[in-house]
Amino acid sequence: MVQRVSTVAFEGIEARAVDVQVQVAPGLPAFFVVGLADKAVSEARERVRAALTASGLALPARRITVNLAPADLPKEGSHYDLPIALGLMAAIGAIPPDALAGFTVLGELGLDGSIAAVAGVLPAAIGANARDEGLICPAACGAEAAWASPDTQEILAAGSLIQLANHFKGTQVLSRPQPKIRAATAGGLDLRDIKGQESAKRALEVAAAGGHHLLMIGAPGAGKSMLAARLPSILPPLSPPELLDVSMIASVAGEIADGALTAQRPFRAPHHSASMAALTGGGTRARPGEVSLAHNGVLFLDELPEFEPRVLDSLRQPLENGEVAVSRANHRVTYPARFMLVAAMNPCRCGHAADPGHVCGRGRAAKCVADYQGRLSGPLLDRIDLRIEVPAVSAADLILPPPTEGSAEVAARVAAARARQAARYAAAGLPHVRTNAEAPAAVLEEIARPDRDGLALLRDAADSLRLSARGYHRVLRVALTLADLDGSNAIGRLHLAEALSYRALAEGARQVA
Repeated sequence: MVQRVSTVAFEGIEARAVDVQVQVAPGLPAFFVVGLADKAVSEARERVRAALTASGLALPARRITVNLAPADLPKEGSHYDLPIALGLMAAIGAIPPDALAGFTVLGELGLDGSIAAVAGVLPAAIGANARDEGLICPAACGAEAAWASPDTQEILAAGSLIQLANHFKGTQVLSRPQPKIRAATAGGLDLRDIKGQESAKRALEVAAAGGHHLLMIGAPGAGKSMLAARLPSILPPLSPPELLDVSMIASVAGEIADGALTAQRPFRAPHHSASMAALTGGGTRARPGEVSLAHNGVLFLDELPEFEPRVLDSLRQPLENGEVAVSRANHRVTYPARFMLVAAMNPCRCGHAADPGHVCGRGRAAKCVADYQGRLSGPLLDRIDLRIEVPAVSAADLILPPPTEGSAEVAARVAAARARQAARYAAAGLPHVRTNAEAPAAVLEEIARPDRDGLALLRDAADSLRLSARGYHRVLRVALTLADLDGSNAIGRLHLAEALSYRALAEGARQVA
């Protein structure tokens, strides 16, 4: 007789159903796991054997075969331990044979019979709920699994094999776990901490309101990293659909602690030595990279020219399409990657090219700036909506009292602007579009119609700045965001002038690069 247990295999954030078939047959004692399993799955034999022994059960001296179907789907990870062990327990009569019917099972076993946390519980729970199945998972992941559905889905979150056996025998009841949300940390970063830099704060507000990409150029110590670190404090909290998308990626990456989700937007800041696989995703298991972990949040790249040029150019497709495809020899995985790119850099390698009276030790300052900024490709710069200079803060600014306006006041304006955008695109039949940065070009041209003076200014600027088609549309996006911040239904000349001021510096740098 073959005992069947349902589990999953992960392809990106999608959980595909896998049928674990356990057969205990006469023959020489042996334990085989087949079905295109990787090393971690093959090693499950020893973990299962030790866990069952620690739980007071012994494997029969017979031929045990475990098949993971479909056999042509790669099986990776340690979450197959628990379904294999429960299938064996059902096959030898330790639990009722029909106890596992209607459940999806995943979990890693310790040698003492404990059930350890695994990655991907949330996508597995969502997939099980779509198939009208319950879920059996580790106790540490129970709160995470509870987010997949209301109380209709049965979830068993156990800490050991003995607890599951007792539950199925009726001697112990495992209550359904409750979803948890991670509390926001008190005393977080605030824009009030930054003195001066009013123009940079304005650009940060515009970027947050419209979801635009931002590049800050300034001398060392000007406050570029401080500004970027405070960007999450003015962004609105995640909406329920965004929370689910972000949490599914974090779950697959194993970055959900104690099963508690967070409504705060991701903020990822990889080091400039990061590889292409670390940034865009990859490895032998095609795991999500920093661009996907920053989905619906912020990806901050400090010291931008210090990244490898080919690594930076790998961002061009995610910046345009909002997703990244990781291709391997045996499979192809697509992860969402709709993020705000915020980058910071010095004007040159020494960082003081813009200082009055500075003499560059590398020769002409203009050549030093051109060589350093030339590490950034023109197509990458063309995708950045806002580019600003962040001047050094003087001592006179530092001795002033803290500014009266902080993150709370700016966040209120950002939230109002985003609410206008969400309502606008929902009325246009695009409920999935939430910011101006995500709007399709065809829809943008219908919505963002400048007045006569603004149109004349835009026409002249397009010629003088030699705007590309992408640059033209990005100027319109920024101008529309500025109008939303003002609560205006029309794009005026002032909105376009400010949007072009952010673009003018970018176009100049693109021509240098």
